[in-house]
Amino acid sequence: MINTIIAKYLMRNVLVLLAAVFIVIGLVVFGNQLVLVIKESLKQGIPVIDLFPLIGFKMIRDVPLILSLSLFLAIILSVSKLYKNSEAIVINSLGLGDKHLMVFIQPIAITIFVFILFLTTIAVPWSKQQRSMIMDRTENASEFSFIKQGEFQEFKDGEIVFYASKVEDGDQDSNQAMEEIFIYALAGGESVITLAKQAQKYTDSTTSSVYLRLKDGTRYHGFPGESNKKILNFDLYDLQIIDGEVQKTNSSYSKVEGQGTLDLLRSDGLKEAAELQWRLSQPLSVLVLSILGVLLGKASPRGGKNLGVLIGVVVFILYNNALLIAKSTLERGDSTPIVGLWWVHALMLLFILVLYFYRHGKFSHYLDKIAEQFSYKDANNVK
Repeated sequence: MINTIIAKYLMRNVLVLLAAVFIVIGLVVFGNQLVLVIKESLKQGIPVIDLFPLIGFKMIRDVPLILSLSLFLAIILSVSKLYKNSEAIVINSLGLGDKHLMVFIQPIAITIFVFILFLTTIAVPWSKQQRSMIMDRTENASEFSFIKQGEFQEFKDGEIVFYASKVEDGDQDSNQAMEEIFIYALAGGESVITLAKQAQKYTDSTTSSVYLRLKDGTRYHGFPGESNKKILNFDLYDLQIIDGEVQKTNSSYSKVEGQGTLDLLRSDGLKEAAELQWRLSQPLSVLVLSILGVLLGKASPRGGKNLGVLIGVVVFILYNNALLIAKSTLERGDSTPIVGLWWVHALMLLFILVLYFYRHGKFSHYLDKIAEQFSYKDANNVK
């Protein structure tokens, strides 16, 4: 009965602090994401209709990490509050120690574990897949889809200057037509000026490369007056503006992140194994951190108020960075799937074990026993 009352009291404190910490961290992270997505949309010309879905997908991606950190800090603060208010003294006098507190918070930890497992294995991959589809649609439309009529515009960091006197307002995705074209570009260190009466953008279905088909024009290699100047007249000329192979290479890893968890289980690739272990590691870290949070929250009334929280934040950052390093190592083939990301969790469990023994004076107890044995041997030698 008493255990139930204490367990409910502790869980209520953890839930209140969890909500408060999650709101604070969420406002900071999601607010920053909102600004970044808006900047990205202005830079890449992402349609307004896709803006809010992109923000939502990024929020789904960040929820597991924020929720895990929030729960970890909430446990530290809740247990620390018990010690600061001397409530832990009463709890300990009833024969309830750290092990009991760890058990009391497990219903919350397990609930969060299941929720994050759902997010990392189903919701987050789906959101990354949806985000990738929107970004691919925007990239495939090309920067040239957003050309303004009668204005000089720079593309590819100034490597291309483009002008069209007339731009159709029709389908901007694949068949945008333009008239009276001027293009200045750098090709192999040489200046090339292209003039054409008409142009139309199209995508090669085989290679996924995007071209600008120029009609009735002239290409000038070099500036007038230069000895190596070349002039080429053409009826049709296809200018590649997006390399399909480069685009596939750049998006290959995002496709792994968007794969279903069952597909990753069936695959033998290292990237797939790394992604699968990463998805499982995030919810698993919740259970590990819930145990550690009880130990870090344990403090004396004279101890630093925020020392446990500070240590907790540092440990959380190191833990997640170690997982990312292990994931990258596995992707490169410098590790094996058997070792994978699991060594990081094993190291954390070892750290918890050492901290638990230290908190309960187990080390001093063993050292005292060793000292007694040595003193006993010395006494026998003297006799």
